[in-house]
Amino acid sequence: MNATTSYLESVKKQFLYYKMLGEKAMEQLEPEQLFASANDDTNSIAVIVKHLSGNMLSRWTDFLTTDGEKETRNRDSEFENDLQTKEEVLASWNTGWDCFLGALDSLQPDQLSEIIYIRNEGHTVIEAINRQLAHYPYHVGQIVFYAKQLKNNEWNSLSIPKNKSNNYNADKFAQEKTIKNFTEEEFRRLK
Repeated sequence: MNATTSYLESVKKQFLYYKMLGEKAMEQLEPEQLFASANDDTNSIAVIVKHLSGNMLSRWTDFLTTDGEKETRNRDSEFENDLQTKEEVLASWNTGWDCFLGALDSLQPDQLSEIIYIRNEGHTVIEAINRQLAHYPYHVGQIVFYAKQLKNNEWNSLSIPKNKSNNYNADKFAQEKTIKNFTEEEFRRLK
């Protein structure tokens, strides 16, 4: 397997992992908790989802041929909550991720060095992917953190539970050395 094919497979696994983390966090919430915000300057989880979806649709629709900041995008409106139900939040989430993952799946290794534009600034396709590999997990982290606060003591950990690192490491070091993407085990653990 060449490096560019390996890169595409690796980033897709990482994006799917963060998608799953966001979903596992939202699954733990009551529907009304998706719309809670601490104050006027704090986005609810629903608003974060709406922003992520808007970004994904703008960046990844026809991304090889049109600027990633589409003229039809109204970024400011992404921070106004007009979603009313958990189903609408999840539909927005899935619409964005489907667009993004479809674009990622359509990529061929030889396209990674092509130049695409975001707000008239040129990026290689790799740079554009890496830009989102920082952006999307940033917002998923917000979702997880906020969900954990909302659930308080009823939270089911999405990582190594508190005070369980030694057990986790003992289990890992008891196994033979392997070469695999860390997400493979995380998917199994969180299912």
